[in-house]
Order: sequence, then C-alpha cells, then structure tokens
Amino acid sequence: HPDIQDFIECKMKEEAKAHALVSVGYDGSHPDSDAYSSIFFQNANNSVRVTDDFMYAVVRDTDFSTRSVTDHSVVKTYKAKELLHKISEATWHCGDPGMQYDTTVNRWHTSKNTARINASNPCSEYMFLDDSACNLASLNLLKFAPNGTFDVEAYRHAVDVLITAQEILVDNAGYPTQAIMANSHDYRPLGLGYANLGALLMAAGLPYDSDAGRDYAACVTAIMCGEAYLQSSRIAEQCDALVPATEPTKKNLAENNLGSNVMPGGACPGWYINREPFLDVIRMHRASVNGINKGNVPTSLFEASKQCWDEALSHGEKHGYRNSQVTVLAPTGTIGFMMDCDTTGIEPDLALIKYKKLVGGGMIKIVNNTVPTALFKLGYTHEQAGAIVSYIDATGTIEGAPHVKDDHLAVFDCSFKPAKGTRSIHYTGHLRMMAAAQPFISGAISKTVNLPENATIEDISDAYLQAWKLGLKAVAIYRDGCKKSQPLSAAGTKTAS
Repeated sequence: HPDIQDFIECKMKEEAKAHALVSVGYDGSHPDSDAYSSIFFQNANNSVRVTDDFMYAVVRDTDFSTRSVTDHSVVKTYKAKELLHKISEATWHCGDPGMQYDTTVNRWHTSKNTARINASNPCSEYMFLDDSACNLASLNLLKFAPNGTFDVEAYRHAVDVLITAQEILVDNAGYPTQAIMANSHDYRPLGLGYANLGALLMAAGLPYDSDAGRDYAACVTAIMCGEAYLQSSRIAEQCDALVPATEPTKKNLAENNLGSNVMPGGACPGWYINREPFLDVIRMHRASVNGINKGNVPTSLFEASKQCWDEALSHGEKHGYRNSQVTVLAPTGTIGFMMDCDTTGIEPDLALIKYKKLVGGGMIKIVNNTVPTALFKLGYTHEQAGAIVSYIDATGTIEGAPHVKDDHLAVFDCSFKPAKGTRSIHYTGHLRMMAAAQPFISGAISKTVNLPENATIEDISDAYLQAWKLGLKAVAIYRDGCKKSQPLSAAGTKTAS
C-alpha cells in the first residue's frame, strides 16, 4: 500500500506526544489518563501484513515497491530491509505495529476456492474470509491436570461439548449485516482455544523455553484441534439431511430474508466448493504431528494427538466438516482472570509476583498460585515449598530462594526479569513456543513476545524475521517499559506514572 510508511509511524508519533505530555506533568498511568486520552490511534492494534516476496527481499537485501491501489502501478521503491527497520523502530517505541505473514496465512486456508484471507480481528487470532464472524471459547488447561497427570479423555470430551455448543450458537446468534450472517451460515467458523498453558507446563515441572515444554504444548494443541475437526465431522454426519429449524433460527433467518422453514444439514455449504483445499489443510495438520518428539511427552498425549488427526481426516473424507475453522488461540486476558488462570492464552507468566494498574487508580497484586504445585512435582517437601513461596512473596523472584536447585530455576522463568533477579525467557523462546502450536491451529495465535527494556531495534527485526521463518501467521512484540501506560509490571520494577 502506498501509505505504508505513514501507517507504520502513526502510533509511534502519537506515543511521543504522550511521553511529552507526561514529562510536563500530565497523568499517563493508564489508557484513559489525560495524556493517552488526548492522542490518536490508541483503540486499535496495528499490524503490517507482508508476503513471502517481501520477506525474501529482506533476506536478500533487495528492493520492494509499493503500488497504487487502483491500477497497481509502482508508487515508491524502498529497500525491503529499510522498511522492516522502520516497522521494528516503531515497535521499539510503542509496541505497534505487529506483523502478519500473508502467504503463510493463505497456505493454511481451508476455503481457498471461495476467496483469499485478507485480514484478521484486532488481536490477530481470527483470520478468515471478509465479512465473516467467529464465536470464541477457551478451556482452562490446568483443570485437566489437577494432580500433574493430563486427563486426555476428559479433555477430548470437553472439546466435543464446546464445539457442539459453539456450532449451535451459529444459528442462534445475531449478526450486524446480511453478508456476515450469510457467510456465518455458509462457513460456520468456530474459535475454540485455551488458557493457562504457562501454568500447565510449570505444574508439570517443564520449562516454558524447552524442547519438552514445546512438545507437550504441541500435543495439547494438536489434540484440541484434531478432536474439534473430528467432532465437526461427526456433527456433519448427524445433520446429513435438512432438518426443521428451531424457532429462534426461523425468526433470525426470516428477519434477514434467508428463509424460515429449514436450515442446511450436513457439512457447511462452503465445504462442497472447497473439498480439496480443505482436505489438503487437514493433511498438513496431520503431518505436523510427525514433528513432535514423542520421547518428550507422555505416551497417552502423543498417541491421542495422532489418533485425533487420523480420525479427523478419515471421517472428514466421508462426511465433510460442519465448520470451516475450529480453533484459534485468543489472548484470554479478561476471561483468564474469570477462570482463575495464572497465565493467559499461550503465554508464560509475566512474573511470579506482578502488579496490575486499575482504571481510575489503584493497583492489585497478582500472585502465581501454580508455584507450590510445581515445587511438589519437582520433589520438594511441604516445608521446603513453604519457605520458597515465602521468599518469592517477599522478593518477587525465586532466584536465591532456600532449597531451590539451579537446574529447576528454568521451570519458573517468566517473560519479565524481576527487579531482584537475572532470569527471563528469551524472545526466541516465545517464538519457538508459538511455532510448536501454530501447525495445530485453524486460525492464528494472539500472543505478545516480550522483550526486555534494553532490547534493540535490531533484536525486534530479528524476532520478526525468525517468526516468519518459523511459520507463524502473526506476531506482536512488546518492549518492557516502552509505553507510559503499561498495565502490568513485575514486582519491584519501576512503573511509569
């Protein structure tokens, strides 16, 4: 797009205004403060969408041209590396823009014969056709491992129940336009996801940034998505004939001039014109299971991930699928709190002890409650665990705590380095975890890759490049402290005001 440079810089320039206002005494402690409420672009998450051609131009240090929207003639030619540097510089200053990798997104698109995917929701996890909608739901992963052993059968059953419930919602929901309603009925996309992955891994005694942690997460994600497509295909089989519509659906369809006597059964209408690309994507998901190191995970987890995808493919070849998409990984920021999760979405914990600013003033202390479970899993006694937890509560870090073995410290690593500690998860650890999960997600992953305050623009450029190479569909980056209104901070760190 010819306006790309203005788009890249727009929030960075506004952030500079906020910093200037704060420096002369205006309140900038939260998004609704005087400083931030007086600048533009604060209610949007900006992302630059790039193709493989652009990324190859970056790697080869060649030119890349913007083109007119109307006739596609060249408007301006840049060095691709310079454009990526501008993106990274803006991200360094204010956390925006993130990046989306268009070619990867469309490679994994089940409905290619209908149209390409052009955009996403603001958090970048739902990516599908224009004028479409998706209802989201998330599972609290830690609920399936209360004693440290993951209950695969309970997990698969929960996926079945939620996919069925979300499928029912498609015909009982209201839609803002007729086009969105039509696409929702033709393609019936769903967005099942999870929260508390970071806490699940900690409870299992696995470092977030480890091969074992990534393989465990890959299995959990693979089972969710494979089982979701399998259940979608079962529903398609059961609904293989036209069935009477429910009263709410009759009313909804009639109000939008889409008929009121019947609703389509069987696979979603979009399946029939997209059968081959759809099945190709299912086979890509299934093949990705081979990339999991089964030696790093419990046998039941690995075997279930294979079984889910084998059954999802074989059943879908016979009956199709009721839903064009079934899974995304959303941020789960608010619902994570409601579900009593220690960590949100696919994220590790930000810090073992952290403080959240409240709109209107004040602050709450958030304590990671998974630490004792992890300590018991690692073999510590109740007395030892009590002493360690007391130390964390007092200092904000596990480093230097009594009884803790050095080779266990990685299990408790978080996104931000605590004020009285030295350890944190490197940004490549975030990216590799996303890469472990992405092959088993219909949509994308809304996740913030956290970098320390002293990270450079070049670090951010490298993170964006590595994200593309690892096959991610989208990525967002946040450098600690770059915004004056940062809502979460590690215990003991300075917070802007």
